[in-house]
Amino acid sequence: MKVTVITSSPRKRGTTSVLAEEFIRGAKESGHDVFRFDAAFEKIAPCAACSFCKTESRKCAHNDSMEKLNPELLGADYIVLITPLYFFGMTAQLKLVMDRFYANSSALKGNGRKAILLAAAHDKEDWAIKALMEHYKTITRYMNWEDRGIIFATGCGSRDDIEKTDFPEQAYKLGKNL
Repeated sequence: MKVTVITSSPRKRGTTSVLAEEFIRGAKESGHDVFRFDAAFEKIAPCAACSFCKTESRKCAHNDSMEKLNPELLGADYIVLITPLYFFGMTAQLKLVMDRFYANSSALKGNGRKAILLAAAHDKEDWAIKALMEHYKTITRYMNWEDRGIIFATGCGSRDDIEKTDFPEQAYKLGKNL
């Protein structure tokens, strides 16, 4: 299966990079083709709401890193969203990518695609992750993607914190068992 992993932390070795690395390791060990897109280190313009992508060209008016992500998204069986919790939601970097799904929303909807959310939060309280959880559920519902797993690594404000938990092992097993 083709798996597209979208990470969004500006910290190259932060908590969610641990989740991403372990998930990818498990998926690759099971023979899946994995494409990783690190949104925080790519050039992505915000959607301009110009609807140029809805013209005959079917291309976005922006010529940026979405050009390399879009073919991977369109060919993916699994789309994995990975984000630290930033002020009770996904990072701005992931939101930029999600907003740009508009250009391909019809082609991305359904088609048996599955989605996974991996997130890490310094907060330990369940209410802190509620908005992100609801946003993810709304996205999967709208896109008609099957939710295949969510890991919220709560109480993990640093790499040291997450490495002392079983969250990396959970991410590995989720990738391994796709």
